Amino acid sequence: MQAKIGTFGALLAAALMLAACGGGDKQPQLMHLRSATAGPDEFGILPTKPLQLPQDLAALPPPTPGGTSIADPTPEADAVAALGGNPAALTRSGIGAGDGALVAQASRFGTSSSIRADLAAEDLEYRRKHDGRLLERLFNVNVYIKAYKPMALQQDLELERWRKLGVRTPAAPPPAKLLQP
Repeated sequence: MQAKIGTFGALLAAALMLAACGGGDKQPQLMHLRSATAGPDEFGILPTKPLQLPQDLAALPPPTPGGTSIADPTPEADAVAALGGNPAALTRSGIGAGDGALVAQASRFGTSSSIRADLAAEDLEYRRKHDGRLLERLFNVNVYIKAYKPMALQQDLELERWRKLGVRTPAAPPPAKLLQP
């Protein structure tokens, strides 16, 4: 009997030691989006224009890192145009005339130049605290939804709150009491 308890204790201790070896400085990955293969990402390459073979390959300019591509010289402007925007707005500097009031309202309490770094540090700390239980980490279980659930917007309650305030919500479905005969 004591031999069985000793064996069980040794197995439990070995399992705990193995679980503790899980890299201390590793950043918690709540979504586990890493590819299991070493192959190319088929969604990372999007041919925007047809490829063409030039008449003289020796006449091609040398590649310049960060420079423009012969096949796609203006990818950002093309993307803006495809989404219905104005590509000329990319060359303007500063805040556009139509966005001045929005920026003024958003920055009425001041702005922080380190907001991205501050939010990244806070999110990293939150992810470390909500990285999942031992077996969830061991078996690579996705804990993203559970970890961020307290921060989720309760859509129905928020819609009801706005309706009680008398705000029109034409894009939302009508209240349930109107649907009943």
